[in-house]
Amino acid sequence: MDKYQITGKLQNAFGKAEQSVGEAIGNQNLANAGAEDRMKGAAKETWGNAKDTVREVRDTARTDAAVQRERVAGQPVTAREKFVAGVENIKDSINTKMDNVKADEQAKRDNLRHTA
Repeated sequence: MDKYQITGKLQNAFGKAEQSVGEAIGNQNLANAGAEDRMKGAAKETWGNAKDTVREVRDTARTDAAVQRERVAGQPVTAREKFVAGVENIKDSINTKMDNVKADEQAKRDNLRHTA
């Protein structure tokens, strides 16, 4: 929440009370001052809301850009994708090692046949 939203709400509430008191005691100047504070408060609150909205849009754009950079780089984005990628890497590593063991065993058998 932006500070202008907070100060705007407070100024609006103060203006509403000021306007009500002015109307209750018949003081038009006080009532008008209260109405003026309400308008200023509404404007500040709206300005603060606009700033807050722009920040949210900016943050979303930054997050989207970061995700796109990760995807372009081929990196997993979600936790699920990271987990699956990790499992795939482990599988590939184990399969490579087993293929090497198989090749070594085949070479040993071939050597045994040639020496016999």
